[in-house]
Amino acid sequence: MVVNTDVETVEEGARPVTVIGLDIGGTKTRGVRFEDGIPVRDESTGSSNVQNVTREAAEKSLAELFAMIGGGAVDRVLAGAGGIDTEADARALAELIEPHVPGAQVTVVHDSQLLLAAGRASTGVAVIAGTGSAAWGKNADGVEARAGGWGFLLGDEGSGYWLGREAVRHSLRRMNKGLEPDALTVALLDSCGVDDPNELIALFHSKETGRRYWAQRAATVVETAKAGLDVSRQLLDQAGRDLAELAAQPVRQLGLDGPVILGGGLGMNVEPLQAAFRAGLAAHGITDVRVLDQEPVFGVLRIVAELP
Repeated sequence: MVVNTDVETVEEGARPVTVIGLDIGGTKTRGVRFEDGIPVRDESTGSSNVQNVTREAAEKSLAELFAMIGGGAVDRVLAGAGGIDTEADARALAELIEPHVPGAQVTVVHDSQLLLAAGRASTGVAVIAGTGSAAWGKNADGVEARAGGWGFLLGDEGSGYWLGREAVRHSLRRMNKGLEPDALTVALLDSCGVDDPNELIALFHSKETGRRYWAQRAATVVETAKAGLDVSRQLLDQAGRDLAELAAQPVRQLGLDGPVILGGGLGMNVEPLQAAFRAGLAAHGITDVRVLDQEPVFGVLRIVAELP
């Protein structure tokens, strides 16, 4: 099925072609219902990525979402999610979605593909800087390449989780040196609801916190950087340059000049990180760098139009 998003009218009496797009991140699941290429419902629930939440929590989030945007006949569902590294990963997620859309064709892709499409590009490299980080690209021959996306235990450089963890490490280093808490540490302690840097150790390893919790602490780095704290600015600069190195790998492998499109919550909203990202890629001779100007889920129709 091909969805023609340029068609403004349909045959009188015909049922609209219905596509549901899902962007499944580490923190939330966003779903948009398109009818004849026009978004008619746009809702969000908690994460339904089983790499971040339990299967039960994922099922609950999807049920809540489809209760809001489902209903009636659905022709196709295209879901983008982090951690889709194999056909088995895609199949497992599709099996969670299919009961909510009987008869619909369900396709699951890595969420970086949504980002490239939302950047209005068919070829290039997309970089996600959100809860985690990853880069994915495709050239004109249809060859694909990826970098990162290994998860927080093995990578996620430049991500929200990375920034949150580095804020904790910075605070603990100061504690070990006998230094007073600086502005970043004070903001971090306040965000975590604890009084002493030493308490961060147990909290970090607690079952009560996890990847999403520490990714949310990235806000303390961003806010203290805005206030002029050098260490926070340095962390954002390092994050941007790490993301640039991630992007440069598929650019080289695919023989591309660009574009490189930066997205994700951090990538789209944190200007110092964006500046460091651009500088890092410029050092590799890559100057066609863009920041995504719409949410990745709106890349769904472009991908669907290219599917058989």
